Amino acid sequence: MARLSRVLKLAPLICIILIAPWMASAALVRRKFTIGTQSVTRVCNTQTIVTVNGQFPGPTISVREGDNLIVEVDNNGPYNVTIHWHGVKQLGSCWADGPAYITQCPITPGNKFTYNFTITGQEGTLWWHAHISYLRATVHGALLILPRAGKVYPFPKPAAEFPIILGEWWNANVEDVIADALKRGVPPNDSDAYTINSQPGDFFPCSANDTARILVEREKTYLLRIVNAGMLHASFFKIAQHKMTLVAVDAVYTKPYTTDLLLIQPGNTMDVLIKANQQSELYYIGTRVYNSQPLGTGYLNTSATAILQYKGSSISSAPLLPNFPAFNDKPTAFKFTKNLRSLRPSVPKNVDEEMFITEGFGLVSCPNNSCAGINGGKAVGSFNNISFVEPEIAILQAYYNGISRVFTRDFPNNPPQTFNYTGSVPRSLWEPELGTKVKVLKFNSTVQIVFQNTGIITIQNHPIHLHGHDFYLVGQGFGNYNSRTDPANFNLVNPQMLNTVGVPTGGWAAIRFVANNPGVWLMHCHFESHSALGFDMVFLTEDGPGYSDKLPPPPLDLPKC
Repeated sequence: MARLSRVLKLAPLICIILIAPWMASAALVRRKFTIGTQSVTRVCNTQTIVTVNGQFPGPTISVREGDNLIVEVDNNGPYNVTIHWHGVKQLGSCWADGPAYITQCPITPGNKFTYNFTITGQEGTLWWHAHISYLRATVHGALLILPRAGKVYPFPKPAAEFPIILGEWWNANVEDVIADALKRGVPPNDSDAYTINSQPGDFFPCSANDTARILVEREKTYLLRIVNAGMLHASFFKIAQHKMTLVAVDAVYTKPYTTDLLLIQPGNTMDVLIKANQQSELYYIGTRVYNSQPLGTGYLNTSATAILQYKGSSISSAPLLPNFPAFNDKPTAFKFTKNLRSLRPSVPKNVDEEMFITEGFGLVSCPNNSCAGINGGKAVGSFNNISFVEPEIAILQAYYNGISRVFTRDFPNNPPQTFNYTGSVPRSLWEPELGTKVKVLKFNSTVQIVFQNTGIITIQNHPIHLHGHDFYLVGQGFGNYNSRTDPANFNLVNPQMLNTVGVPTGGWAAIRFVANNPGVWLMHCHFESHSALGFDMVFLTEDGPGYSDKLPPPPLDLPKC
């Protein structure tokens, strides 16, 4: 009641804000998502998949910065579902963030829920996707945030814009894939194809006739809005014989960076300008897996392709294929990320909360060694030796309503033991603690996190996504982080701001952000199978002192567990 009372007292102020002159260009944007199933054929295989409005990928939503977006989700499908608005800060609207059992209980079959939030201070490309089980594989789409009316891009206006969504396809029901993996205690089978705008392209069977095409005119410049909606892999991205100028990452403008290669982590979005300055021919747009595991297992050594087609070119000619780096080219992957720079940085210099978080795999025992992992055990993911256990009640609801025994507030700032993180780790350190622990943050505190990759079971790149915040990538390197010498090399001048960072294989990454958004915020590996194995943790940001610094009450139609 106390929170409701505070909100009611705000009513006159809210009315004033809504009619303020700077809001004149904002609009109310309404959409309806109907969750259902659809029979879809890819790579000679027909599957019944879960879709939104019968589309795969789902519908693209275009809004302007400052718009209020209202999306009614009607679940007519066979599974529980939620929708996460990936990268949207959700300032004051944590209830709309979407991860199941973190900010809301799922929308059960036959029921609906309305997501209602304002796009505040963000321009560029973000995306939306299911945030429960493995449904993200087919339930996803682009969210394009244009500047307010009267504002312009910080680069010349392109002739046209094209969303490009990278994804994966299974010749199986994806819910069966993850259920079988969790039952056996191992990561799930790899996908059967990689896709661009849901199409595998010319190098997969039964796919050439449906390869996605982008039609361009010579000497014109185009904006490609690229989303990596993939489940299991980071991707190299190239366009044969064309340079790209990167202008935004994760809906944050970058210092323009011209390159012929992108490295896009699952969860990342990248906006690039391309000039159609080649001969009037066909050129492959290609993506190929960056797989950092030493043996290179668990991936398809094949490019997903679309076609960049110049108007007037012969569609019967053979497109040119780009040359990709080796699948495990760590130096090239590292160099690309290290070259990113923010266009308008404002890096917090003073740190209030320092965390050193080890991240990677672990192994827990199964009764009678009955699982399919090493020594009959079960593979799990962990942060600071804690593997996240999903609660039965959403953490945000438990916090708001004072429900006890759903979570504890003791997630540690450091791992329980110091060891050679990227070396050969003793088996005694392989088994993590299981728990639903959150880290409490003071409102407006500056948080620095160093993510340290570990060599337990295997060592690989991990894309870590933080909900509700963007963060600056202030440093990264290979090997074990050295707290005495490595901070001297941090970039505190113009580091790139992101919402998803790839922690280098056998290395570390340092980020900074300001906890200025009250609520409960998930942080997890964006390899979906790793998250399913417990590679998650949660931040709880406390209310601030002002009226606008407090989390409002939940919406009336919030699903119940």
